[in-house]
Amino acid sequence: MSLRALLFRRPLDRRASEPKSITVFFDDVVFPVRVRRHRQARRYTLRIQAATREVVLTMPPRGSLKEAKAFAQKHGGWIAARLERLPEATPFAHGVIVPLRGTPHRIVHRRGARGTVWVETGGEESLLCVAGEAPHIDRRICDFLKREAKSDLEAASRLAAEKIAVKIRRVSVRDQSSRWGSCSTTGNLSYSWRLILAPVFVIEYLAAHEVAHLVEMNHSRRFWRLVDRICPDSGRAKTWLDAHGTDLHRYGMPVA
Repeated sequence: MSLRALLFRRPLDRRASEPKSITVFFDDVVFPVRVRRHRQARRYTLRIQAATREVVLTMPPRGSLKEAKAFAQKHGGWIAARLERLPEATPFAHGVIVPLRGTPHRIVHRRGARGTVWVETGGEESLLCVAGEAPHIDRRICDFLKREAKSDLEAASRLAAEKIAVKIRRVSVRDQSSRWGSCSTTGNLSYSWRLILAPVFVIEYLAAHEVAHLVEMNHSRRFWRLVDRICPDSGRAKTWLDAHGTDLHRYGMPVA
């Protein structure tokens, strides 16, 4: 057995019998906290996943569960405050207003209509209509938004790529919670489908951001100059994301 394996054997073996979560008490409220060990962690850290509202505590490979519990409990106030600041969950259901490309659309359930999901405009408000039985509304709306997101982001990415003469291999969308997009060295781009809820200028900026990584796989000054060249409205888009980005994660989430 290698020296590295010997060094990490005890903590990794101990994980099998450890609980996957702990509880934190603050102001008579109980907060579940998921615990994970990470080989590169040097200290205990806490973070809140906005998309799922999950509290995650990361600990070093040789950290103790007792210390992890004490650390989480010490930061109970921080956990409570951060969760309180997150926007309330908004499921995809009849009557709910959803921003499509930044424009409010009211979901209208038309049970007996033909089709799946479609947009109606021209009246007092824009509508996002969905056919079929009520239990399928959430899935159908979500599938529709993912298709729209892939179409818009692929078009924006290819347009950005043409501006700097680079090639894109593939564009995909996922429900990423930690970042809006990613770029691989092979030319594959991946985005959060929730960007379809943001204004068009935000979609164009994120496409420019990831396409620029095909030239500069970093966040250097040259990278940001390239982004601004592709998308002159990048400053406005970054400001919008800072102010409203977290809010996009609440849509489609079931009410607790």
